Amino acid sequence: MKLVFIGPDNARIELDVPGGATLMRAAVANGVRGIVADCGGCISCGTCHVYVQKPFIDRLPAISVNEEAMLENTASERQWNSRLSCQIELTEELDGLTVNLPPLQR
Repeated sequence: MKLVFIGPDNARIELDVPGGATLMRAAVANGVRGIVADCGGCISCGTCHVYVQKPFIDRLPAISVNEEAMLENTASERQWNSRLSCQIELTEELDGLTVNLPPLQR
């Protein structure tokens, strides 16, 4: 499946990865700068914050209570399309997923 990360400087990183992992794990495995992932996907740090572009934001499951709490404490401003990449499981319907990386992660 194809993933697109757009950095704060508008640089694009395009990846082809197998499905089944999380967006955070795919980013870390491929050295995407801007995804720190300090907690390894345990929803306890907020350092994998991304802004999910349409139409993909509408294809994601609802935000959990834990993700909601973590998004309130991210280093970069929370926006309407903020999500934690550790909570985005890569499924076929997310092929082409495009996310913007925030300028700061903690």
